[in-house]
Amino acid sequence: MAHKASYKSTGIILASQSPRRKQLLEWAEVPFEIIIQSTAESFPANVTITDAAIHIAKNKAMAVKQFLHGTGSAGKIILAADTIVVIDDEIIGKPAHRQNAIETLQKLSGKTHRVITGVVLMDEEKEVVFADTTEVSFYELTSECITFYVDKYKPYDKAGAYAIQEWIGVTGIQSIKGDFYNVMGLPVSKVVKALDNWK
Repeated sequence: MAHKASYKSTGIILASQSPRRKQLLEWAEVPFEIIIQSTAESFPANVTITDAAIHIAKNKAMAVKQFLHGTGSAGKIILAADTIVVIDDEIIGKPAHRQNAIETLQKLSGKTHRVITGVVLMDEEKEVVFADTTEVSFYELTSECITFYVDKYKPYDKAGAYAIQEWIGVTGIQSIKGDFYNVMGLPVSKVVKALDNWK
């Protein structure tokens, strides 16, 4: 495919352990390797909600860039992303435990929330930063549906305590406005376009 030629020789490093982001890049036929460096998923109190996602993604990318310095892999393009869920201007993080996951889904039930993914692409000379927002509306979710989902799928590694491609997304989402794949964790079409334009 034509879009691979421009960056295939450079190489892409995915600075994420997310299996969803890995899957999306594979679906897009983007060649990559995974390198992860531990970073705190925190942000300054005075940043906007959108900038919070970008800030966390940038920290992930910078940590990998510093790790690669002097290794011979410094010329590669680093891709990092962070996805946050927002309802009523409150950021909903990953649930800490079962009850937290149930309470999170109760909060999302019957309402519309935003899913924001901050994306950072960088190499030694260039940096591209952007965010994408998708609005997701849930039907009213019964307590039985919520507990079934949490107990079977254990969504403790997912912002907002759900995955759109799993049972609760398939059966419980009324509508989405924006990029479906952004809700999975990466606005992959925008990432591919940014890579296509990489100079």
